[in-house]
Amino acid sequence: MIIGIPEEIKIREKRVAMTPAGVHALTGLGHTILVEKEAGLGSGIPDEAYEKAGVEIIKTAAEIWSRSDMIVKVKEPVGPEPGMLREGQIIFTYLHLAADDKLTASLLQRKTIGIAYETIQLDNGALPLLAPMSEVAGRLSIQMGCAALETKNGGKGLLLSGVPGVEPGIVTIIGGGTAGINAALVASGIGAEVRILDISIERLRYISDVFKSRVTPLMSNALNIEKCVRESDLIIGAVLIPGSKAPKLLDRGHISSMQQGSAFVDISIDQGGCSETSRPTTHDNPMYAEYGVVHYCVTNMPGAVPRTSTFALTNVTLPYIIAIAEKGYQKAIKDDRSLAKGLNTHLGTLTCREVGESLNMGWEKIYF
Repeated sequence: MIIGIPEEIKIREKRVAMTPAGVHALTGLGHTILVEKEAGLGSGIPDEAYEKAGVEIIKTAAEIWSRSDMIVKVKEPVGPEPGMLREGQIIFTYLHLAADDKLTASLLQRKTIGIAYETIQLDNGALPLLAPMSEVAGRLSIQMGCAALETKNGGKGLLLSGVPGVEPGIVTIIGGGTAGINAALVASGIGAEVRILDISIERLRYISDVFKSRVTPLMSNALNIEKCVRESDLIIGAVLIPGSKAPKLLDRGHISSMQQGSAFVDISIDQGGCSETSRPTTHDNPMYAEYGVVHYCVTNMPGAVPRTSTFALTNVTLPYIIAIAEKGYQKAIKDDRSLAKGLNTHLGTLTCREVGESLNMGWEKIYF
């Protein structure tokens, strides 16, 4: 199989879809790997490292897309990329179609085989390809929240950790999944007062066991959300429904009840965001204020730390890439129920129920 790895062109996106170790494993199996020139530089990987692993360095993205049987990326196709897709071509990346009807239409129109990292799901409910980026985004959310609280960015000038003699800030994390747990890990580690809300009592028991008294686990309901939002200096939105749009758990009233200069980081923005005040931002212009609350809503948060993110991502995507390359996508999907859940579009048919329901579109399950 010919596998193409183009340079990411989303704003300030410096991750790359595969490391030299990953491509070495594939070339060793006899597959041809095309990597766009300087695609890995943002992650600290020079072309020479890829060449040593046996890849072919390609000068233009157009050639990558035209020659490849499968395109492996980090982020969804943007700009001219949807126009370079062709019928029967596999694209394996984070697609986040539930919040993007235009990209969904492009994939369907071009009869592309779209397999989304974020909807691959194990029998136990785990999302193995989303997990490492959720870990990164969760930990990074506190770092970005601290920046949003600085006066230079419109914040109230509060140090979350406090200092001896001065109380720490209050952080509320909405969602106790992978991103929420990792946000709590960093926030509690620096000494903030941390509350985490989730709808699962079993998840709250787990959080209590892991964090002991360092985090207060609370049932997520309207009253608890209202109270915690009003009292907090920093809110982290870490809500996830696999494959679907994030629910709007925060309305404008919630945000307007916060103190001036407080901060809100919406990790779920790539699935549409969990607040009525959320709108996508970029690393070039990451923050804006609504009701005096500084919002950070960057849709590709892990792109801020591309080296860590690239290596973490390849660790989990490589086994699936190898399976598709070795078996072909149909047999790979037939043999692996988790990979089957990753199939979002197939030759003009929408195949993911959650995306269909989010976009009010018809969908159909495909069997191989």
